[in-house]
Amino acid sequence: MANAITLLIGWVLDLIFGDPARLPHPIVWFGKVISAFEHSLNKGNHRKLKGALTAIGLILFVFVIAWMLRKLLGIFALFIFDGTHDQVYQIPVFLYLFDILAIFYCLAGTTLIREVRAVFLALDRSLEEGRQQVARIVGRDTSELSAQEVRTAALETLAENLSDGVIAPLFWFAILGTPGMFAYKMVNTLDSMIGYKTERYKDFGCWAAHIDDIANYIPARLTALLMVLGNGHLGLLRFVWKNGRNHASPNSGYPEAALAGILDCRFGGPHYYFGQLFDKPYIGENDRSLTTADMKTAVRVNRIAEILMVMLTFAYLCTLIWQTNP
Repeated sequence: MANAITLLIGWVLDLIFGDPARLPHPIVWFGKVISAFEHSLNKGNHRKLKGALTAIGLILFVFVIAWMLRKLLGIFALFIFDGTHDQVYQIPVFLYLFDILAIFYCLAGTTLIREVRAVFLALDRSLEEGRQQVARIVGRDTSELSAQEVRTAALETLAENLSDGVIAPLFWFAILGTPGMFAYKMVNTLDSMIGYKTERYKDFGCWAAHIDDIANYIPARLTALLMVLGNGHLGLLRFVWKNGRNHASPNSGYPEAALAGILDCRFGGPHYYFGQLFDKPYIGENDRSLTTADMKTAVRVNRIAEILMVMLTFAYLCTLIWQTNP
């Protein structure tokens, strides 16, 4: 039952606080380690091999370290006696605290919503502020984006990162616990930093991108399903199935298609990444202007999908408990 309870506590903490800006964040450490390896190894011959060893090694390292920490913290327990001292209850307090903090740090739902809201507020002040704000959450070049393109980029990121920042971490937590959650975050950070098909990263980041595709295959489609269920319009599933494949990524198109269907708008199209033009397919057909009302609808859809996933994960963990102790 401990995993189910720590899940709820960690999720509520993220719901209230979001990412703690003034506290050390493990994902920031992941980024620094990846950057150090990339600068040291992404040169000369055998870049694809070196990139593969880097990606696999860092993912396994994070998983093993988290697993070993849990084992170590499980030793330190609080002993509670019942009234007659006939029964002793052993409560691994530090282990529970570790799991709560791990869940809190690995979920990014609240921070994502705050950032997207900030883009729309900045855009209300000026186009340049909107471009600067959206650059915080997207990898594309934002210096020449129109107001419509800024809004589109923000909402695409909201949909895609619902999968990467909420649904997928919870999915891997349900399967492999907090070590699996941390390992997934390393997978996702690797992909976001080196998983590009640019001249610099196409070889070194090849394995990182493919591992991320595998890790997100089910969560991305589950995200789209939860978004459609949360919107209550199951007829959109056909739209998602048709348009979800209109993306360079085998996964990102599905949550984006779900949101495009819900908002009846169009995502995708050509964008610049690191000075290189990528001509992405369009998702949806209605090239209408996006508004703040669309952002509010998208935020509501995200929150409902997040709550549904937490409920689903909680129910799954409770089922495991019941099967173990019927």
